[in-house]
Formats: sequence, structure tokens, C-alpha cells
Amino acid sequence: MKARIAFVFPGQGSQYVGMGRQLYDTSPAARAIFERADAALGFALSSLCFEGPQEALDDTINAQPAILTVSIACLETLKQQVRGIDRVLAPVLVAGHSLGEFTALVAAGVLEFEEALLLVRERGRLMKETGEQRPGGMAAVIGLDEQVLAAIVAEAGSEGIVTLANNNSPGQTVLSGDIAALQRAMDLARARGAKLVQRLTVTIASHSPLMQQASQRFSHVVG
Repeated sequence: MKARIAFVFPGQGSQYVGMGRQLYDTSPAARAIFERADAALGFALSSLCFEGPQEALDDTINAQPAILTVSIACLETLKQQVRGIDRVLAPVLVAGHSLGEFTALVAAGVLEFEEALLLVRERGRLMKETGEQRPGGMAAVIGLDEQVLAAIVAEAGSEGIVTLANNNSPGQTVLSGDIAALQRAMDLARARGAKLVQRLTVTIASHSPLMQQASQRFSHVVG
């Protein structure tokens, strides 16, 4: 039976200083993607990925194009390797987690790489501006069921907005919202037996009502 391949691309929070450097050094296909990204954006995104600083890389206006670029660099490297053994890489499905949806659209041929890159850069800018007006954050919680987390979110809501943002997998949920409310929810989750409670390396409250303004403004960009 012929293998059926699917790709799922990552969202924000997966960035780290040094990401993509080995690909750049060893894969002509990956290097070409980084060069295209630098040219399209008008600054050395590759240097930010390879050298940091981490704080700048974590900024959503940079993290979004950086993750998309590294993801496509990985994909193009894989395609190059497959061509080397006289095969064609043809996934039957592509999907993405949040930001990764844009990467999936590139992989599917719906968007050109540069087009997606500029879109997520603008998306990041709008999200950053909204986040500066009302700071927020996100946290992953492992080991509590949804009913317990819903009760925690309701209780922490006395400190501001906090929501169940993402069901990443069975037993892993991401919370998002105002800093004070998020911290209260994290404290409650620990007190009620969560196996792990971890702040995410994002500078905004994605997938929460705090991003409504950014969502409305971005709809005009893509509409």
C-alpha cells in the first residue's frame, strides 16, 4: 500500500534562538528560503533566527514570520531529499496549529511563500499593537480535565478575562487572557493537581477576546 502523508505545521511558542541554522548550513533549498524571507521582509530575519536575541524573536511581529520561514525551509529540504531518491513528496493533507494554518496554505500551493510571509508579519504587527494596549499571555496546563479547568477559569475571571484557548491534545489545554487573571488561573491549576503549568513564550493573549481588535483589523487586510 502506498504511504499516505500528512503535514501539520506549528504555531507560536515553538521559536528558539538557533532554529533553522543547521538547515541553512547544510541545505541549499533551506538557504534559498531564508534568503527569500530576508529579501521580502527587508531585514535579516535569518540572523534573528540564528543569533537572537530571544526577546526579539519572541515578539509576535517577528516570531510569526520566523516560524513560517523555518517550517517552509524544513519542507523544502525534505522535498529536496525525496527528489534525490527519485520520488515526489505529495501529502494528502496539510494542516496547521494557529499560525501554522498559513504555512499549510503555502504547502498546499494556495499562497506563495512571500505572500504568506508578509501576511503573518502584518498579523503579528496588529496583534502586537493590540497586546500593547491590553497586555496578556498564555499558559499550558497538563493533567486536568476540561470541567476542572472551566471552573478554574470562571473563578479566575474575577481578576480579568481568561479563557480556555486551545485543546492541544487529551489532557493538555492552553489558557489565554489578562496577565492577572492568567496568573490566578495558573495558581489554581497547580493547587488542584495539574501535572504541569507552564507560561508560553508568547507576548500576547492569542485565541482570546483580547485579540478581537486585531482580528477585526486583519479581516480588512485579507478581505
